[in-house]
Amino acid sequence: MSQTTIYYLEMQQANQLNEKLKVDGLTISEAIIKEYRFNRFLYSLVGEKWEWLDKLNESDESWKNYAERDNLRTWVAYYQGAIAGYFELEVSEEQEVEIKYFGLAPTFIGKGFGGYLLTYAIQQAWTVCNAKRVWVHTCSLDHPSALANYQARGFVLYHQEIE
Repeated sequence: MSQTTIYYLEMQQANQLNEKLKVDGLTISEAIIKEYRFNRFLYSLVGEKWEWLDKLNESDESWKNYAERDNLRTWVAYYQGAIAGYFELEVSEEQEVEIKYFGLAPTFIGKGFGGYLLTYAIQQAWTVCNAKRVWVHTCSLDHPSALANYQARGFVLYHQEIE
């Protein structure tokens, strides 16, 4: 079995963000009304290609407990009426914000949406979630440009491990 490298990245200050310009036609909205089935759908849509398996077989109750918590917020990107991607932000008691899940729907990979969607996610973490620190982890199974996108936006690698 091959080994997977997990990368942990952080941003300590909002001014570390290297913004990517807005993509014309891409709209991003927070899912104010929490609905665990929607989060499960987004997780499957975006994660299938990257073998996001850890939550696939969880029960409805488990998904409800996860997705409908007060400290988890979900945003969805749309392009010409289709779901282009999404991200979830989890806010800790210490106001550290983790980008729990982030990604694009398969149809929209390679079209230049990832940099702006990540910029928007980071902006929401700092402003809407009042972050004191923003962090994320990714792995070597993710899109080949994922780590580079995080670093290009200003995230700094602070830990990595082999699984």
